[in-house]
Parts: sequence; C-alpha cells; structure tokens
Amino acid sequence: MVPDELADLPYAELLRPHTGPLSVEGDYDTVHFDRLGFEDDGAAGGSRFLESAVTDCVFAGTDLRRSRFNELWATGTRFTGVSLAETEWLDSSFTGCSLAGVEFFGAVLRRVVLRRCKLDSVNLRGAALHDVVFEDCVLRDVDLAEAVLDGVTFPGSRIERARLGRATMTRADLRGAVSIDLADGYDSLRGAVISPGQLLDLAPALAATLGITVQDA
Repeated sequence: MVPDELADLPYAELLRPHTGPLSVEGDYDTVHFDRLGFEDDGAAGGSRFLESAVTDCVFAGTDLRRSRFNELWATGTRFTGVSLAETEWLDSSFTGCSLAGVEFFGAVLRRVVLRRCKLDSVNLRGAALHDVVFEDCVLRDVDLAEAVLDGVTFPGSRIERARLGRATMTRADLRGAVSIDLADGYDSLRGAVISPGQLLDLAPALAATLGITVQDA
C-alpha cells in the first residue's frame, strides 16, 4: 500500500529538509524536497535517493540520468523535460504528479506505483517495468517501444496513442484500463491479458495488423 500522507511514511520522522541545488552523484538519504524548483539546474546525474520524499516541487530540464531511487515518495510534483534515462527505481511512488517530455529510456522500474498521474510524451523506450502500477492515470503519446512490461497493470487508466512497437509483455494486465488506443505495436499485445470488451474494441486494429480482411458475405 502506498501512503497518501507524508506523515504515514515509515521514515517520516527521519526526514530532513533539503536546501540548495542538486549535485552530480549526490547522496540524498531521508531528505524532504518541499515546494522547491529545480529548473535547468544542469547535471545532477548519478545521484542516489534513499527513503526520501518530494512534495509540490518543479523539475524542469533537470538531468538525473543514471540516478538510483529507492523508496522515493513523490506527490503533487511536476516533471518537465527531465532526463531520467537509465535510472533505477525500487519501491517508489508518484501521486498526483505530471510528467511531460520526460526521458525514461533504458530505465528499470521495480514495484513502482503511479497514481492519478498524467504522462504526456514520456519516453520509456527500452525500459524494463516490473510490477509497475498505473492507477487512474492518463498515458498520452507514451513511447514504450522495445520496453519490457512484466506484471504491469493499468487500473482506471486511459492509454492514448501509446507506441508499443517490439515491446514484450509478460503478465501485463490491461483489463482495468478505461481505454486503450495504440499508435502502433498491436502485435506486441501478445502475452497481455485483456477483457472481452477490450478485445471487441481492438479487433479492427488487430485484424489489420494480422492482414485479416473482415467483410460481409
């Protein structure tokens, strides 16, 4: 279960406020980033975040490439044009966050929850998502080409114009998704679980992908 309130975090009493910019290969252990703006702060890649919280912050153009995030809790935060390429995430969560133009390619996410988030033009090409939950989210123009989706679920989420070319799905469960609209990669749905209603909605695109012509006798 992902806590809704900061005070409910198991490490809440250990958090200390962060001040100043981020640094390259920084070490942020039990740190609270609250109402801070990191806009075009330059490189802060290779950093390590452990049992930390991010509340109502703005990250714009921030470079966090190859950073590691373990038990990061983020809420009400906006990420715009941020580089999170080749990052590693474990037991982390985003609630009520906005991610636009974020680079997540080559990232590895394990047991990550995104709740009531909006993802717009997020690049997850070649990423590996293991036991990731998108709950009540909007995924618009998200690029999942060549990604691995293992045990990923989408309860209450809308998938709009997602790219799935050459993605691999294992135990991926799409039944909870409100809508599924793909820009490409319908054949990459192999290995996913969908509902009968979703199958009917996807049937024309699946038929076209397989070269099946459907017409009345």
